[in-house]
Amino acid sequence: MVRFTETQEAFRRAVARFVDAEVVPAADAIDESAAFPRKLFTRLGELGYLALRYPEAYGGADADAVTYCLFAEELARGSLSVAAAAAMQSLMGTYFIYKYGGEDLRRRYLVPALRGEKVATFALTEPNAGSDVAGITTRAEQRGDRWVLSGTKTWVTNAPVADVLTVAAKTSAERGMKSIALFLVDRATMRGVSLGKKIEKMAVRASETGEIVLDGVEVPAEHLLGGETGGVEKIGGILSEIRVMTAALSVGLARAAYDAALKYARERQAFGKPIAEHQAITFKLADMLTSLHVATVMTYQTAAALDAGRAVTREAAMAKYVASEMAVKVTDEAARIFASYGLASEYPVQRYFRDARFLLPGGGTSEILRVVIGRDLDWDRGQVLS
Repeated sequence: MVRFTETQEAFRRAVARFVDAEVVPAADAIDESAAFPRKLFTRLGELGYLALRYPEAYGGADADAVTYCLFAEELARGSLSVAAAAAMQSLMGTYFIYKYGGEDLRRRYLVPALRGEKVATFALTEPNAGSDVAGITTRAEQRGDRWVLSGTKTWVTNAPVADVLTVAAKTSAERGMKSIALFLVDRATMRGVSLGKKIEKMAVRASETGEIVLDGVEVPAEHLLGGETGGVEKIGGILSEIRVMTAALSVGLARAAYDAALKYARERQAFGKPIAEHQAITFKLADMLTSLHVATVMTYQTAAALDAGRAVTREAAMAKYVASEMAVKVTDEAARIFASYGLASEYPVQRYFRDARFLLPGGGTSEILRVVIGRDLDWDRGQVLS
């Protein structure tokens, strides 16, 4: 059973009102433009949503994981493009600055990013290193009081508009994960940072994505976040939260698709009655609602476990796996209920169908997640029911 506090319910309603008033009406145009949603991004900063997870000292609300997932779910219901940009900003793009950066870096980069005044991102993936993090080839060489970064990152969310990047690089030429470190790169003041190929996508089109080329970028020593090694462990420290957040995004998108399909099925007439009254469609809607319910419970149970301080590596992998696959299935079934109109740009269901694919690789592909889950196959009934 998932129970939300009165404060959490009130917060959800506030976010939902904002989404219905400002995000939903703009979602189709944002998708069509395939441009970073600067206006809504700024609004999210003004409303304090980008700072939810952080302490009040930096403009945040010190919100728990459940509250953050409620925000992610509602925003994804309105536009997954906007939600993806916000998720990168409020989680991966700023977390390492807060966790491992000095007070000066927090004031110069974290605070304006949480206000929506600077765009922050995280650059890990490379052309030949995705899930295989050990294959990273971007190098960081120490020269005096500076580090020099060289390499190429790809599939960087917000890359074309990012002001600040947390970059994973190797401090040793040896293959492996031990020497990976994290560096804070200021695109405006550090020479040698350029945008490579912009990646045109069929999904979350307004969450701009591209390559970042680092050509001898000189980074001050104080921009090394947390030491010359241990980057993988630092990333791993937030991985469960990333997966639970992605599960919440999946639930939000699937909710939008289910609601659209249900509304259409009640209005569309065939053979003398609404198609929702035909068993073939009723069964589809029943299956969609059931799988949506399962994913929702798993997502918020895992978020609550995070808040309780429990280790949830397996549960987070399960929640993300189930929720992202559910979103793909539900959006597909929604498009089928719309039949030919599922292809029409006048209905957002085609956007939901496309955007769902974005959720599969984020936080680990389904194949990688099954490896994580498979490492511990013992059944813990107490944990499941807690």
